[in-house]
Amino acid sequence: MAVQTVGSSTEISLGPAVALSCRECGERFPLGPVFACEACFGPLEIAYDLPGGDPEALRARIEAGPNSIWRYAPLLPVPADVADKPNLNPGFTRLVKADNLARELGVTGQLHVKDDSGNPTHSFKDRVVAIAVEAARAFGFTTLSCSSTGNLAGAVGAAAARAGLRSCVFIPHDLEQGKVVMAAVYGGDLVGIEGTYDDVNRFCSELIGDPLGEGWGFVNVNLRPYYAEGSKTLAYEICEQLGWRLPDQIVVPIASGSQLTKIDKGLRELVALGLVEDRPYKIFGAQAEGCSPVARAFKEGHDVVRPVKPDTIAKSLAIGNPADGPYVLDIARRTGGAVEDVNDEQVVDAIKLLARTEGIFAETAGGVTVGVTRKLIETGALDPSLTTVVLNTGDGLKTLDAVAPTTGPSAIIRPNLDSFREAGLA
Repeated sequence: MAVQTVGSSTEISLGPAVALSCRECGERFPLGPVFACEACFGPLEIAYDLPGGDPEALRARIEAGPNSIWRYAPLLPVPADVADKPNLNPGFTRLVKADNLARELGVTGQLHVKDDSGNPTHSFKDRVVAIAVEAARAFGFTTLSCSSTGNLAGAVGAAAARAGLRSCVFIPHDLEQGKVVMAAVYGGDLVGIEGTYDDVNRFCSELIGDPLGEGWGFVNVNLRPYYAEGSKTLAYEICEQLGWRLPDQIVVPIASGSQLTKIDKGLRELVALGLVEDRPYKIFGAQAEGCSPVARAFKEGHDVVRPVKPDTIAKSLAIGNPADGPYVLDIARRTGGAVEDVNDEQVVDAIKLLARTEGIFAETAGGVTVGVTRKLIETGALDPSLTTVVLNTGDGLKTLDAVAPTTGPSAIIRPNLDSFREAGLA
């Protein structure tokens, strides 16, 4: 891959970001709060003038940086002084060598869990929002907003509070209570909309074109090209934590599909910059059976992802019309990976398995990735002898309803030793 460069300059100062580029036709546009190509309506993404020269010097510069995503500021659309600004400083979460889980799954190579529940609002969404906040500042927005399945709403509320911005976020009315409370506690406006996430997203798109939305930065709509780049930091961290090498296989949950596409972009950038050795890797996508349009398209050999109406406990992944679905298919096929799904019962079993083996309490999206990993091993699609990284993108405390019906005390006893013996726990 050739690192994207352009020769023109811009008045907007967002570090190495120099333009917006259409993913479909390649048309270039100045940096600004736009997300679709005027020529072909394709999605826009950031074009960079990334640092060249000595890879060892760049690697040393990164390693000397803060223990957050800002250590990778030279590779992101953010100003050079971003670490000095009031923000939540997300990232550099732990990469857990999951030997106990590996034994359960029959993995003989290295198995790691990238546990992003350690972020400030306990999900990977803090990464993408942190980048979007810098774009919002650059473009003079005063209100931060989003359409959300839950985690993003909390991340936007917290980041806006820290940055001194107003927030107003929109969610489906029937989200898990833990996510509703977490989104509301930061003091911004939280609006429930009757319908699915796709209904919420359509409403936000309408609001952007209305005078009511003037001065609003929607992190996953008009700021989407910047926001999406935050997911690259997962790829950067995984490779650095593996000793500056690519994983052989990585399993990524799919909601809109943007996270998976940007992880692939991040891996290819590291190769292009000489920070990691170029060698094959496989990317696998994971969906819940009750909302698996990308998995269905992959299995049926289609290039078009047909929308579905979500019906799954994995509500953070319940996007029936994933914008990046076709690009996920391309990446899975190009790298030799796959897109697979698991049902709700398998999701719950996987949440408990990860908790029991590694002490990591994942939300339902993490249950999806672990469950899909197990299924991929059983079907032979994933090689258990290779180095594999599985993503957990959020904290199980946000989705207690998923495991509460089948999880509770081992016994209830009277406060004496005889009762303890009678319970058979001695």
